[in-house]
Amino acid sequence: MDSSTQILAIRHGETEWNRVKRIQGHTDIALSEIGLAQARLLGLALQEQPIAAIYTSDLQRARQTAQAVADQASHASLHLRLDAQLRERNFGVFEGMTWEEIAARWPEQSERWRKRDAEFGAQGGETLGEFYRRSIAALTGIASQHPGQTIVVLTHGGVLDCLYRAATGLDLQAPRSWVLGNAAINRLLFTPAGFSLVGWNDASHLVDLGKESLP
Repeated sequence: MDSSTQILAIRHGETEWNRVKRIQGHTDIALSEIGLAQARLLGLALQEQPIAAIYTSDLQRARQTAQAVADQASHASLHLRLDAQLRERNFGVFEGMTWEEIAARWPEQSERWRKRDAEFGAQGGETLGEFYRRSIAALTGIASQHPGQTIVVLTHGGVLDCLYRAATGLDLQAPRSWVLGNAAINRLLFTPAGFSLVGWNDASHLVDLGKESLP
């Protein structure tokens, strides 16, 4: 019997702040109309999956997306398991700002952020290293509870970036070459040896929107 945990790891649907590239972090932003449509299509795409549990960040953009999965008839008995450890990175004073605004106001800090300095964190926020450890510990704890089952984890782009690196052995400083699409499906396996990648950024269920999901 296969004792690995199958993980469907998913970034929340689009928000208005995603569209204008404004840093969200722990700021609790709701889905946009497009994000709500993405969430509905995601729910339909996962309707026939044998899902044992749905875990979600407690921020509403993730919860709204997770609820669209839970609302499908085959998953109606599943309640959302909220976990604050699945939140996006806390960006402190950077939240609510665009990359350009941050670079203009704090050029040195912006450069450290751009270079993925693991020891850097904006005032009031997490360092990249702290965020990575928090994310992977949360995902490991969740996945280890479901050997032989399939689970959904609704979270954020930064958390998925950490998960991709953990599954592929990439360093935190390695440039990102993979897409973190809103409401796209990422498939991984977990065993006591760790995470492994099965498939990434499946957005085929979103084609009816007539647009690509945002990176």
